[in-house]
Amino acid sequence: MKASEYREMSTDELELKIQELEKHLFDLRSQAATEKLQDCKSVINTRREIARIKTVLRQRQIEAERQEPAVKGK
Repeated sequence: MKASEYREMSTDELELKIQELEKHLFDLRSQAATEKLQDCKSVINTRREIARIKTVLRQRQIEAERQEPAVKGK
C-alpha cells in the first residue's frame, strides 16, 4: 500500500495493521533462518510497510501536539 492509503485509515486500523505485519515479519525471519524463504525481498518490503505506517502515525502525533498548545493558549 502507499502512504496515501494509510493516511485514509484510522489510527486503530493502523495499529492493528502494524501488529499483523510484525507477526508476518517474524514468520519471514523464521523462514529465512531455516532456509525456506522463497523471496528474500519480502522481508525488506514488510519492513518498509511497517515504516510507512509508523511514519503516518508519527505525523498524526505531531499534528496533534501542534494543535494542543493553540487550544491551551485560548
